[in-house]
Order: sequence, then C-alpha cells, then structure tokens
Amino acid sequence: MKIRPGKPSDVADLLRLIKELAVFEHSGDEVILSEADLLRDGFGEQPLFYFFVAEDEDANAAIVGMALYYYRYSTWKGKSLYLEDLYVSQESRRKGVGAMLFDAVLDLAKREGVKRFHWQVLDWNEDAIAFYRKYPTVFEDDWLNCMIKF
Repeated sequence: MKIRPGKPSDVADLLRLIKELAVFEHSGDEVILSEADLLRDGFGEQPLFYFFVAEDEDANAAIVGMALYYYRYSTWKGKSLYLEDLYVSQESRRKGVGAMLFDAVLDLAKREGVKRFHWQVLDWNEDAIAFYRKYPTVFEDDWLNCMIKF
C-alpha cells in the first residue's frame, strides 16, 4: 500500500470514495459535488482542501482510500488542521490502510506545526471510535456541532 498526496488525476476516484462514504453514512443522496467542483476547489489558485490517497500497488495501483483535510485558524491557538473525511473502501478495511492515511495527516500536522488537529466521528460508528481511541484523542462532550444548510 502506498500513501501519497492526491493529484488532479485522482479526482474521479476521490469522488467515488466520497460517494461510497456518503452511502456508508446513510446519506448517499446528499452528495452534489462534481469532478469539476473538486478540481476547481482542490487545485485552483487558493486550494480549499488537500487529500492523501491510499494506492493498492497489488491491485494495479487502485485507489482504495482517502483522507481529505484543510487548514483552519483558532483565535486562541493559531493554525489548525481539520480532517474532513477519512475513508477506506469496504474490501480494503482491516488491513491498516485507515491507520496509514490517518498517520499521514497526523505527521503532516506535526511537520506544519499546527496547534490542533480536529475531526468528527459519528456516535454510532463504533469501529471508528475504537480506532481513534488508539491515539491520544480527546472526545469532547461540551461542544455542539452547528450548521446552516443552503
């Protein structure tokens, strides 16, 4: 398995994995992104996100996982990194691919000197929660997630 930064030619696979993740999260009909959106937003003059891919070298370099992240800014701490999504295709799970992707983002956060590394996990995703417990993760219960949908 090879973990590497995503590139424009990976966008079709990135979108496929995003759609797989949405189905896994019982929200398959909510993905409205296109490849053009991902190309514009990830590879434009000021990229809004970055990603790593997991490439299975035993399967003709098939992309079987991704970790999509972006930078934020904390008014108290400074530069932070937010892991928007970490996903590994069903057939490639339980092989350490998720840990390799997570560690790639974690290592990047350390190299970049960010003050916080954030992500969310659904409360019913027990496998993911167990995975994150292997790291020095702080599970917060005093902050509520808020959004406005357009």
